[in-house]
Order: sequence, then C-alpha cells, then structure tokens
Amino acid sequence: MSAVGGTSRLERLRELPSLPQVILDLQAALAREDVSLDAVADAVSHDQALAAKALRIANCSFYGVPTRVVSIRQAIGILGLRSVSTLLVAAAVSDRFSGIACAGFDLGRYWRHSVAVALCAREIAKLVRIDADAAFTAGLLHDLGRLALASQLSKSLERVYAHRGARDCQMLDAERAELGTDHADIGNEVGSRWHFGTEVVDAMRLHHEPPASPAVTLIDVVHVADNIAHALDLAHDPAEIVPPLDSAAWNRVGLTPGQCFTVFESTETELDGLCEALTV
Repeated sequence: MSAVGGTSRLERLRELPSLPQVILDLQAALAREDVSLDAVADAVSHDQALAAKALRIANCSFYGVPTRVVSIRQAIGILGLRSVSTLLVAAAVSDRFSGIACAGFDLGRYWRHSVAVALCAREIAKLVRIDADAAFTAGLLHDLGRLALASQLSKSLERVYAHRGARDCQMLDAERAELGTDHADIGNEVGSRWHFGTEVVDAMRLHHEPPASPAVTLIDVVHVADNIAHALDLAHDPAEIVPPLDSAAWNRVGLTPGQCFTVFESTETELDGLCEALTV
C-alpha cells in the first residue's frame, strides 16, 4: 500500500484554489440573522463572471421561475438567499476545477453524478421534511474530496483507479488501500477549509457510512441519494459499481415505492437542463 502521508496531503490540499471572497462573505452572512439582502446582492453583482453564471442557472427550468431573472437581487427575492448561495457555490467550485489531467477521472461524469445526487437529495428532503436547500448543497458537494484528489494528487488517484480496475472493487476500498484515506475524509478537510457549514461537511464526511440516529438526517438523505444516482447510472460510467446501501439509513428515509418512482423521474427529467446551466 502506498498511503498518502497526512502532512504531505494537507500541504497539497493547502494549494487548492480559494473560493472567491464574495462566496466566503455570503456563507458568513447566512450564519447571521441580521443579513442585509441588498448588501449581499450588491457584493455578488460586483463579481460579474460569477453573477452572470448564477443568473444563467437561476433561469434554467429546474427552478421553474415564471419570469426571467435579470439581477442577483431579483434572484434572491424569488429563489431565496439559501438557493442563490447554493447556485453561487456551484458556480464557484466548477470554475475552480477545470483542465484536470488524471487518467481514469472524467470531470464531466464527476459533475453529472454530483448534480444527480443533488437533485435526488433535494427531492428526498422534501418528502422527509428536512432542509431541501441544504440537501441539494450537500449532494452537490458530497464527492468534493475526489475532485480535490484529481486536482492536487492526480498520480495518487490514478493508482486508485488502477487498483479498482485490477480488483473490480469499490472506489472507497481502492482509495483506502492505495492512499490510507478516502475521498470522504479529504472532502471533510476541504469543506471545513471552505466553511461549508457543519451539517453539509458532516454529510460529505459520512455519506458512505451514516451513523445511527433516532430520526432521519441529512447524512441519510445524501447516502440514499448517492446510492440511487449510482444505481440509475446517471453519469453513464462504464465502470459503475453501486455502493452498499445502509439498511438503517434507508429505513429512516422510508421512501414508498411511489415516492421512489417520483424521485427517479424528477431527477432524470431535470438532470440534463441543470448540467447545461452549470456548464458541467
């Protein structure tokens, strides 16, 4: 096994590009009760590239806005600050990772799966009555650790793909065998550094191994959404292997057959449009 040492790994992760200051400011604003929507809109509008991409996403069919959104302030008014924040985070993260050269890693498939999990988690969250915006964000970012690996430790990730191919095993097992860690653990480090919030970071860290809980959690929702997206092969990955489904998490989510069908249909219907809007 050729593990990635903790210190060297952290040093490489520190080289990750930072998120735009406006995103960090927005996330800090969301934690306050006295947030000024006009101030947030003004700050975002000054980052023209980010604002333009956010407006393009806000106008996609996924959000079902009846009139064209022409300003960040209008987007906040119609969609809400949390939804706009999610759009901006998605735009910023996708912009920060482009031109990755890592054999075995397909950036298009990565984003397609991530968007599928986000959509699926959002629909499940509505059904189980937890925060749908948080579920969408956590679903979108759940595999961020693998994106960080592809960007900063590409040769190490290439060994992981070779290990998986040779042994026909789960990526998680291949990561642990080759790196001595996994993308969920690395995602926890990146998410904490980028201030994504405890609930979202916990879902990133634990989405493969949801802990016991007396009631359904965001972690359960992302775990089930990830499994569904893999099972439907929405990323069109020829090496697809559906990860193990935690039965306790599945039971806590408690989807009926009819609700499962609704989640499948909604996710598949909206996936192409949102991927196109995100340009991923």
